[in-house]
Amino acid sequence: MTEIILMSDPLVAAIPVAECGERLVDVRRVGELSVDPRKQDPAGAFAHLREGVVERLLKAQSLLPDGLRLLFVEGYRPPSLQREYFEEYEDELRALHPEWPADRIRTAASRYVSPPEIAPHSAGAAVDLTLVGPDGRELDLGTRMNAGPEESAGACYTDADTIGAEARAHRELLGSVLGAAGLVNYPTEWWHWSFGDRYWALMTGEPAALYGPKELTPGD
Repeated sequence: MTEIILMSDPLVAAIPVAECGERLVDVRRVGELSVDPRKQDPAGAFAHLREGVVERLLKAQSLLPDGLRLLFVEGYRPPSLQREYFEEYEDELRALHPEWPADRIRTAASRYVSPPEIAPHSAGAAVDLTLVGPDGRELDLGTRMNAGPEESAGACYTDADTIGAEARAHRELLGSVLGAAGLVNYPTEWWHWSFGDRYWALMTGEPAALYGPKELTPGD
């Protein structure tokens, strides 16, 4: 297996951000993407993404076989919420591994939750999503979405070899259409894809990210 670069890696933080100023778009208003409400928040922040990411999701969906669709679950996260998620997971890991030093806790946490200062979700650049069939039911992709490494025994890793053939085929299909549309996957989470963020820039050899952390404004 190819070595995985985690979000906590200094290589990711070293990527500069050349903020392009694209607005956040509510994907529910686009009308062409199926949106799951499980991550819904009072402000509707979860349903927002940068315009360029939405365009690429629509392209990816157009590449799917007839009857299959993308299911959008979560996009934008305010920086404060991202920090809360990260610190909660760090606390869980400290309880499980009290002997681990702080730097190991941070690295382990970043397998599942991005450090707040570089999080693609807080830039409106990342989306958590899956596939649904003609009946609207989620396809088998090997684990539930957001299954952590501990819970899934590593099966949440995109290239995990412990999942069945059908789930593997579905992951490959998801990856083929999203990759063709220009998004990159975070390899510890089969459901997490992004465009325009620091991780995307590092993986694609771009000199800078297009999107940095952003606050949701009333006009978005």
